[in-house]
Amino acid sequence: MPSELRRVTRALLSVSDKAGLIDFARALAARGVELVSTGGTAKAIAEAGLAVRDVSDLTGFPEMMDGRVKTLHPAVHGGLLAIRSHPEHQAAMAAHGIGAIDLLVVNLYPFEATIARGAPYEDCIENIDIGGPAMIRAAAKNHHDVAVVVDVADYGAVLEELEAHSGSVTLTLRKRLAQKAYARTAAYDAAISNWFAAAIGEATPTYRALGGVIGEPLRYGENPHQSAGFYRTAEARPGVATARQLQGKQLSYNNINDTDAAFELVAEFDPLHPAVAIIKHANPCGVAVGQTLVEAYEMALRCDPVSAFGGIVALNRTLDADAARKIVEIFTEVIIAPDATEEAAAIVAAKKNLRLLVTGGLPDPRQPGLAIRTVAGGFLAQGRDNAVVDDMDLKVVTKRAPTPAELADLTFAFRVAKHVKSNAIVYAKDGATVGIGAGQMSRVDSSRIAAWKAAEAAKAAGLPETLAKGSVVASDAFFPFADGLLAAAEAGATAVIQPGGSMRDDEVIKAADEAGLAMVLTGHRHFRH
Repeated sequence: MPSELRRVTRALLSVSDKAGLIDFARALAARGVELVSTGGTAKAIAEAGLAVRDVSDLTGFPEMMDGRVKTLHPAVHGGLLAIRSHPEHQAAMAAHGIGAIDLLVVNLYPFEATIARGAPYEDCIENIDIGGPAMIRAAAKNHHDVAVVVDVADYGAVLEELEAHSGSVTLTLRKRLAQKAYARTAAYDAAISNWFAAAIGEATPTYRALGGVIGEPLRYGENPHQSAGFYRTAEARPGVATARQLQGKQLSYNNINDTDAAFELVAEFDPLHPAVAIIKHANPCGVAVGQTLVEAYEMALRCDPVSAFGGIVALNRTLDADAARKIVEIFTEVIIAPDATEEAAAIVAAKKNLRLLVTGGLPDPRQPGLAIRTVAGGFLAQGRDNAVVDDMDLKVVTKRAPTPAELADLTFAFRVAKHVKSNAIVYAKDGATVGIGAGQMSRVDSSRIAAWKAAEAAKAAGLPETLAKGSVVASDAFFPFADGLLAAAEAGATAVIQPGGSMRDDEVIKAADEAGLAMVLTGHRHFRH
């Protein structure tokens, strides 16, 4: 037998997720593999009529302390860690009556699922697995002799090799399983440590771990020469990661990034008021609220119909047939909504490549969370921008206060500006964006671009004057000089909302008064680099 093959004669099985367990155990037993197990796993195997040895028979100790202590014993870890070709290891096994364990099958207590459902602190603590990770790491370290399975999806691969190699598994498979095992315990510990940090209010823990499970490998990343994968974390936040794809081709890296941006934006709006956001390259090219989704979509599309081509459309309520018919009139990459009617889904299905995602709910814009960005040699971690304009203490600083209609549009525009790349300028009127300037190096350029977009949108709609006339404008950060504000006034804006805090606030306020603008300060900045 080639030296890289290792025969499996004894397997230890201890699983929280029992999917596929009995069929796998039965296949092992049919090959003469001795089954050793713990607690509920042993009970399930025995009830299936299979011979199984309780781990307490190996250790000489019963399970104790509510199951906290059962596998943490030399009889278990010696059986996993012993190097089969090492004379001293073999002598120690013989002297202490330790039998080799050739296959370890463990999946862990469902900690991620426990925190995802918002369980109490003590329940979360009790769902932290100790013995499982210890065994997994031991078996993975000794992969030269031991196979370790942490994923139900790998049962088939193990059985195929046992069949192909007369009861043995290859070193190639053992290495692959070991890598996955260490990745699993790392992700598990990351979920625990990040939950713990949040639970005790530790914003910047000394060690910050990241972990996730592959949702799907992607064809490529941002560009075709970049590899990529989509990983899911333990966070139970409605969105792309939790969505069901009802139809359409596989999502790309850019699709996922843009769809997340679109859905996070539209979630800022109460579903009692239909809202639609159209996104291109992670920036909104049109956002609106309306009496119906169709009305909201048409108003959002009007803002920048050219950029909307090939974009992402996000809705804050169930996609209905009328909205579906209107959306599919132009080329769209993705539609994402909390749900879709059967009729709407059938309409979208006529466009075979158009992806339709339903999430089952909206993310809470106020919910705290973690945002990560890599840099050379490390990464930046910050809290999610969960500031909401409805919670801000708005301060009127000009001689003229905004009218109720202006104030409604101001809060709408600032809600959108939160999701526009900095420097961000948003013109809005009647609950819809009419011009958006994004990602410019100077705020005055963003303001001019937004004004130009408003004029172009008017031309496309066949209107005689710019859509910016009579609009309001939102800025994601303060105006460092009055020029950006004056550009908005020249475009036809009548009111402004911005964070304030510039050394030249007095100068900017004076310019607003001279231009007859109403201006409101939020005290909150929304940079989005």
